[in-house]
Amino acid sequence: MILPKTIEETQKLLLSGNYVSERSLSTSIFLSLNLNRPLFLEGESGVGKTELAYVLSKKLNKRLIRLQCYEGLDISSAAYEWNYPAQMIEIRISENISKKEEILQNIYSEKFLIKRPLLQALEETNGNSPILLIDELDRTDAPFEAFLLEILSDFQLSIPEYKTFKANTPPVIILTSNRTREIHDAIKRRCFYHWIDYPSFEKELNILKIQLPKISDDLNSKIVKFVQELRKQDLYKLPGVSETIDWASAIINLNNNSLEKEIVENTLGALLKYQDDIVRIKGEEVENILKKIK
Repeated sequence: MILPKTIEETQKLLLSGNYVSERSLSTSIFLSLNLNRPLFLEGESGVGKTELAYVLSKKLNKRLIRLQCYEGLDISSAAYEWNYPAQMIEIRISENISKKEEILQNIYSEKFLIKRPLLQALEETNGNSPILLIDELDRTDAPFEAFLLEILSDFQLSIPEYKTFKANTPPVIILTSNRTREIHDAIKRRCFYHWIDYPSFEKELNILKIQLPKISDDLNSKIVKFVQELRKQDLYKLPGVSETIDWASAIINLNNNSLEKEIVENTLGALLKYQDDIVRIKGEEVENILKKIK
């Protein structure tokens, strides 16, 4: 797949995948793709960080390999592990071999290597390198970050018992973080960094129109205005773009073309994900916001 040659081409590529991008984000993506540098995306959940990787995978015709991060993630789950039962069988079969070195050489080979996402990302498919999405890196334990430095810097992964795997063509690497904790500078230095904020009114309006083309302009405007007002509130979790789309879909599926207090209150669960936030907004606050957006 030919990579976009300009920032404008990058924006058009994303838009063809229904992803609305500001020029600053398109610039970071363009540079990441053309200079073979990992892209580190940080921002609140639901603003489109993960979706960007899926869109690029589809539009660049590259296989997407996703490493979903979580607390306790280790090398055996992220990169590789040895098939110990198969190795033990091989040792039993090779017991008649006198040289220990020969046994070790047999069991530490690709035949017994189980490849996980990080190692898979260094391999091409039909001559095409994949996209590696390291999603929600902030969920891992901080020491895990040190293990990523080799692959982010040199696009390689060393297995002490065996050999070093190096990508013939560097994969596209995208890391995301919801900033529940700070990621070490050593990771950020190896990447292009971009903060994805909540969208402006005009951008969110465009996103909703692209995702839900049958929505009326009036309802689209009122939904976005309502969400934008919600983000000014002191809530535990502000709604992201994905919640806006879910909420709009819910209202449309209820065959409503306008925002009414009862409908808003009955569908707040699509927009807000904490009961305390829902209780805070219900009632008088919903009325106040509806008055503002008329």
